[in-house]
Amino acid sequence: MSIDVEDWFQVENLKSAISRESWDSRELRVERNTDRMLDLMARNNVKCTCFILGWVAEKCPPLIKRIAAAGHEIASHGYGHELIYDLTREQFRQDLFRAKGLLEDIAGQKVRGYRAPSFSITDWAIDILQESGIEYDSSAFPTVAHDRYGKLTGMDAGQPIVKIRGGNPGFTEVCVSCLKVGKRGLPWGGGGYFRLIPYPIFKRGVHRILNSGQPYVFYIHPWEIDAGQPRISSSGGASAGGLKRSHRFRHYLNISRCEARWDALLRDFQWTTIADLLERSGAK
Repeated sequence: MSIDVEDWFQVENLKSAISRESWDSRELRVERNTDRMLDLMARNNVKCTCFILGWVAEKCPPLIKRIAAAGHEIASHGYGHELIYDLTREQFRQDLFRAKGLLEDIAGQKVRGYRAPSFSITDWAIDILQESGIEYDSSAFPTVAHDRYGKLTGMDAGQPIVKIRGGNPGFTEVCVSCLKVGKRGLPWGGGGYFRLIPYPIFKRGVHRILNSGQPYVFYIHPWEIDAGQPRISSSGGASAGGLKRSHRFRHYLNISRCEARWDALLRDFQWTTIADLLERSGAK
């Protein structure tokens, strides 16, 4: 189980209508939503990996401490939610080291894992992740074509844990789960797909992945259980400083139903952190 801890106004789907400069003036909802998720996980005896945005950690240090105190794994989602392939290597290095330092200082624990914003991982980022002391990435999504996802060489939907660098500890990629179709797969790891597909069908897909002998890796965001978040209009479209209808659809799709679905998912399966998964698989 993994949670990408970011706020509603930091989402790539809303980027055309919400400027980076306006973040400080937006209503901060990530703390209450994440606390709600912590409560649901405690009720269901679930431990997860939280990929936390450095910007959020800087604004909400007590939240990070509560996540760590509850026994969840603290991992990095970068600092500013910038797509990796839109950054230079040096810009990525600065973003990565800034976020990792913040999280480790606040949580008092080593940060081993990383997930790229919008899964925008790329091959050249691995060297910098290793340089920072990161031991695994969970950004590869070996699925059919997507307009934002990055790519890593050698990923396969049927092989979710891949040791891509040797040594001790080396470097491991933990893919988000897909239903295998050839060397690619249908997205089955969370996000809009989880909110779109009827839950009984989604649950059967999870069982199919587990019955194949593979682990299942799921992700969700705090804003996905927040039906009361501000609504951004699609009026005028992105070219007029508004929001594309397709992006608005992706973001708000079935948000009012997501908390109940996620609560059912927590109850219906046994969950652990990604660090624990790697320990158990011998890929630490």
